[in-house]
Amino acid sequence: MVYKNVIQGSRRFSNYWWATVILLGGIGFVLSGLSSYTKINLIPFAQPTELLFIPQGIIMTFYGTIGLYIGIFLWLTIIWDIGSGYNEFNKQSGDICIYRKGFPGKNRQITLNYRFKDVQSIIIDIKEGLNPKRQIYLKLKNRTEIPLTRVGQPLSLSEIEIQAIELAKFLGVIIENT
Repeated sequence: MVYKNVIQGSRRFSNYWWATVILLGGIGFVLSGLSSYTKINLIPFAQPTELLFIPQGIIMTFYGTIGLYIGIFLWLTIIWDIGSGYNEFNKQSGDICIYRKGFPGKNRQITLNYRFKDVQSIIIDIKEGLNPKRQIYLKLKNRTEIPLTRVGQPLSLSEIEIQAIELAKFLGVIIENT
């Protein structure tokens, strides 16, 4: 019997939204800065040629360049689907495989392999407040804690409890709360 959780990576609606907004904003700022320098209107719905190149045009170009870099970085993380993967627990073989995609390179694929007998417990970590945190960890007997849930939007309390209970029953271990 195999228990498998698929983990969503960076391909989420919010990431698409912010990558687009930041990239378009960066382009707009760069075009405004260049328009103020060349005195050629590169943005048809605005009048950036009326800006003084020093200091407004330089600042607009600087912020636009930073926005372009951040927007391109966000789009690349979406294209590469950073953070996606799965957690696979195979009861027949007693193996645990945790797989995630990273950035391109020789360590693009991150695979962690463990045995059922090395698992001590399942940890539920819940912190509420301005930046809530709701995660499930696999705690090994050597005190290593491996995160099993996705990064970003926290799961609901009921979802996290159900997942932790199912996994603890499947592995035959206890649940700890931090």
